[in-house]
Amino acid sequence: MEWFNEPPVWKERGNALDITTAPKTDFWRKTHYGFIRDNGHFYYQRVSGDFAADVRVIGQYRDLYDQAGLMVRLDEQHWMKCGIEYVHGVQQASAVVTRDYSDWSVTPLHQNPASISLRVSRHGDALEVHYSLDGQTYTLLRLAHLTLEETLQVGLMACSPDGSGFAVSFENYTLRADTVRG
Repeated sequence: MEWFNEPPVWKERGNALDITTAPKTDFWRKTHYGFIRDNGHFYYQRVSGDFAADVRVIGQYRDLYDQAGLMVRLDEQHWMKCGIEYVHGVQQASAVVTRDYSDWSVTPLHQNPASISLRVSRHGDALEVHYSLDGQTYTLLRLAHLTLEETLQVGLMACSPDGSGFAVSFENYTLRADTVRG
């Protein structure tokens, strides 16, 4: 795996990755806010064709829009990120799909869970995003089209758009596919 925008602090331990995000980092394009940011942290590998990625995320969210989860990326203009996004003291199950313009969908998780499990699957031209609060029962958060390009970058994402950085752990990350490189 390799970094796109390596965070200031990170460490692999067993089947986990711990990072501390840099301040003012994000992935976003144009919609509503009018700016473009492509400086979030993304630890990825390249995959061709259909795949399924799973991870458990444990974050110490504290500032508006602190976020962590999974990302699928072709380039600066075509990507999807999903996970927890912290909005006004409430963790939100969140997904952003960007095809030149970013969109954003959220589902509040009022109990602010200690962790969230995520699953992103690609089937042909479709991405499915699921989340689970118990690691057993998954709920569909989003079904979206991203791109028809065969090879994409898939991995772990974290950002602190408005905050000073936060600590997050990714556990038991797996990527299953026909062709995984890097």
